[in-house]
Amino acid sequence: MKRRKVIQSLTILPLIGSLPVSGERAEQVSRKKKRDVIAELGIRSFINAAGTLTYMSGCIMHDEVVETIENTSRHFCMIDEVQDKVGEKIAKLVHSEAAMVTCGAFSGMTLGLAGVLTGLDVRKVEQLPHLEGTGMKSEVICQKSHNERYNHAFLNTGCTVVEVETVEDVEKAISEKTALLHFLNITTHAGQIKHEEWVALGKKHNIPTSIDIAADVPPVSNLWKFNDMGFDMVFISGGKAMRGPQSAGILMGRKDIVAAARLNAPPRGFTVARGHKVNKEEILGMYVALEKFVSGDHDREWKAWEAQIARIESAVKDLPGITTKVTIPELGNITPTLTISWDDSIVKLTGRALRDKLRFGTPSIEAGFSGLPLYYYQAGSDSIDPATEDSLKGANLIRITAWMLQPGEDKVVARRLREELMAGG
Repeated sequence: MKRRKVIQSLTILPLIGSLPVSGERAEQVSRKKKRDVIAELGIRSFINAAGTLTYMSGCIMHDEVVETIENTSRHFCMIDEVQDKVGEKIAKLVHSEAAMVTCGAFSGMTLGLAGVLTGLDVRKVEQLPHLEGTGMKSEVICQKSHNERYNHAFLNTGCTVVEVETVEDVEKAISEKTALLHFLNITTHAGQIKHEEWVALGKKHNIPTSIDIAADVPPVSNLWKFNDMGFDMVFISGGKAMRGPQSAGILMGRKDIVAAARLNAPPRGFTVARGHKVNKEEILGMYVALEKFVSGDHDREWKAWEAQIARIESAVKDLPGITTKVTIPELGNITPTLTISWDDSIVKLTGRALRDKLRFGTPSIEAGFSGLPLYYYQAGSDSIDPATEDSLKGANLIRITAWMLQPGEDKVVARRLREELMAGG
């Protein structure tokens, strides 16, 4: 090239980077720009010191789970094949005959019972939830203390729930209508009949037994404990301690029941559970989350939670009128939980007022419900009705957990709690 042409070409080069890009290149450039839709829409995000609550969007997924979701989103797969492969892997991890990913524990309950009712009879699948005249069973038996609101999942199939309190009550309640004996792990101590006896009753009468352990890991051993014990179905949430997709859960148990539950589930479009869709990204993401949870260093994680809770406690326990206590729930959401209470003649705040100051401060922090019994806060109750919350406005305590805190957030929570409690003194 002549010298003049070389100089001309060099002067053009800086302009190339500023020219508009199109097609595949444009898509790659736009992908690199991280769009903050939460900020764009003005949605409040917050530090979660309350726990794995559904209405607070559950958990922050592990990076590996997010990467799995992103990578698999670029491929087409047959949903049934994904469920087949993932179900086989999950079953081995949790010591069950079979497993499937559902859109939450609640979905697992509906699908599991539907599978018990219909078996592999497509005609019966099409008839749910209209049971009358079909020959299908129509009742679920559970202890009175175990009949909480999430049992509505069973009503979706057209069944009713029969309450019992004693073994004798169970024997009297069992009839040709009985489809299932259901157990709620979080309220074990409130019922007279314990796990092994409940399973034995099911085997005696040849009736499937199920257990809801939606929020009951850690410990990790609970993932297989109840399968080993002999329950025919186990339901668990995926978007809590396992940090999988919030809209995912697992149904594990007998092979024949899971196969029938699959027949009642999407992608089939003629079922009572058509709305229970779980896509390939969630199924695969849930598998990766479970795999990571099972292989995790739980002792190290527990020590980290304890250290975070201790740091928060030490920031406030020396303040006038303040009382602190660390407890560990026995059955569900088993994680160190800090209760902070105070003498309202010294600290002029209600628990509700402190919670609001944290919520609407900068940064926004969500703490546990003030005034609620520890069971209510830690069990399956994701939210409370307005009337109940209003009745707690005067309660002078809040609860703090560390297991959903991101690195460094415990220091922020400690500082903000101290600031607000000192300001109220």
